Amino acid sequence: MKKLYKSNNRMICGVCAGLAEYLGIDPTVVRLIWAALGLTGTGILLYIIAALVMPENMDVL
Repeated sequence: MKKLYKSNNRMICGVCAGLAEYLGIDPTVVRLIWAALGLTGTGILLYIIAALVMPENMDVL
C-alpha cells in the first residue's frame, strides 16, 4: 500500500515532490500546477496545510 509522505527531494517542504512520488509523475509537473494554484491564493493555503499535515519520510538513504 502506497503512503503519502513529504519527499527528501524537496524545494521548500517536500510536499510537491511527495505528491508526485505518490502519483508516479514528474515533480516538475506538480510544482507547475501548484504554482498556478498559488496565483489564485488557494494554492498557498493548501500548501501550508499539506506541509503541516503530511508526515516526513523516515526512509533516509
